[in-house]
Amino acid sequence: MDFEWMAWTAPTASFFIVIALLLAVYTVWGMRSPSLPRKGLLPMTTTRGDRLFVGLLGSAFIHLAWVGVTDASVWFAVGLSLLFMVFIARWG
Repeated sequence: MDFEWMAWTAPTASFFIVIALLLAVYTVWGMRSPSLPRKGLLPMTTTRGDRLFVGLLGSAFIHLAWVGVTDASVWFAVGLSLLFMVFIARWG
């Protein structure tokens, strides 16, 4: 398949591959061990999948804000997003 018309780069393809793998892993994990809703720091009861979605959405906003506010390397935003995802998964 020719994806040249989409201007795919290695980082872009890696990003979407990681998202697809996360969704596949969470799907299998959810079928093997269903998640029970729990109340954490978020103002709502959430399951593992809910926290994954909130973490991904928050990470997208972190990256957009980083690109809009600073000219520093985007890898700092990646690190901040990973910390955010771990925080939401554990205590969210």
